[in-house]
Amino acid sequence: MAENTHPLALVRAAAGMTGVDLAREICAAATRHGLRSGVDKQRIRKWEVTGVRPDAESQEYIAEVFGIPLENIDVEAWPNWLPDAGMIPLGPASTVPALREALRASMDRSRRIVLSAISGTALTTLAGTWATTDVWQEVTGRTQGKLVGEDLVALLEETSARLTSLATQERQHTAPLIDAHLTTVTNLVADGRYSPSLGLRLHALAASLSQTVAWHRFDHGLHGEASRFWIAGLHSAHASGDHDMGAALLSDLAYQASWREDSRTAARILERALTRTQHPAARSLLHLRLARALAAQGEQRATLRALSAAEHLLGTPSPAPIPAWCSWLSEADLAVDSGRCLLDLGDTVQAHRLIAEGQALLPTSRDKTRGIFLAYRAQGHLSRGEPEAAAADALEALHLAERIGAPRCVQLVRDLAPAFTPYQTAQGVPDLLHAVA
Repeated sequence: MAENTHPLALVRAAAGMTGVDLAREICAAATRHGLRSGVDKQRIRKWEVTGVRPDAESQEYIAEVFGIPLENIDVEAWPNWLPDAGMIPLGPASTVPALREALRASMDRSRRIVLSAISGTALTTLAGTWATTDVWQEVTGRTQGKLVGEDLVALLEETSARLTSLATQERQHTAPLIDAHLTTVTNLVADGRYSPSLGLRLHALAASLSQTVAWHRFDHGLHGEASRFWIAGLHSAHASGDHDMGAALLSDLAYQASWREDSRTAARILERALTRTQHPAARSLLHLRLARALAAQGEQRATLRALSAAEHLLGTPSPAPIPAWCSWLSEADLAVDSGRCLLDLGDTVQAHRLIAEGQALLPTSRDKTRGIFLAYRAQGHLSRGEPEAAAADALEALHLAERIGAPRCVQLVRDLAPAFTPYQTAQGVPDLLHAVA
């Protein structure tokens, strides 16, 4: 049976409610206003399945249940004013609904409330489902619809790879093109006629494009949309049996959780993702991100174990090619992220040495990463009481991020600004504070 993707069903599920729970909460909301509501689970089903529109009073109670201000309600626009829960559970035939829900959330950004992030509990549950669920036979080809040819799929693969391999400074202009590619691929998966082998390639392309779109949204602070695209990609990867790609998408969700200072959720996701990750380089990256999450929690011994595993796996040979999504991982990343872990654990001297070492090893082509590393090094200088060097690194990171269009890196530097307040007379600090103001 296909998943129910009605917005009310999605936001209800994201809140952990059954139809009975929602009916009970609506009746309780009516009671608080000195009124009665006859809503029951059958009425909820009519709203979610048969498309019946709740009356104005019921819509107000629904808004109250989910904490939505009354001014956000547009009775005639039901259900578009509902928050976009964005969590379609993994299951047979869930790939296209997940992709379309992610695309719809972006297209309807001005009309719908997009939740800032999906709950840690929901993400952990999703990771657990992925880790324990066998791949269903979804990618078996399609015998109906307009024929999808080999040449078209090859063109989409080639142009997508070309767009995502451009220099960072150029990629800031390509987001609309990549969005359009993902929309095209989604429509082909849903409505096209293709062989099983082309179906696998289309699902792989959907997963890869979803990941790229998600990172673009994440870099621009659109965390709710980023989560939805990573989850949509997870559906595609799981349907095609690509466990390493599925682990990559879960790892990205964990990275986002760490960035939003939810390190416990990040660690739980990564622990589940590691159960099915296969390639040594992929496992190395996941262990490195796990170390970051553990260090943020002060788990020194577990952090050092994860860093040791990441270092060992990075150099482990494999007969399989390195997945494209982690082919960039290098000794530079290992050094800097290890240093960042040690900074969280209070070992500032060793942390600063490793971050500087990683910065020197980083290829010149990775400008966005260089900006983030510079911000980390600035933080290391501050922890050592070296405001002049910290200001120089932070200002360089800021200018680099502004040039290449990397708002996440810009925000990272801005978040450091309050730590410079005690050093306002130090060389370079006034220039930095003026630049971030």
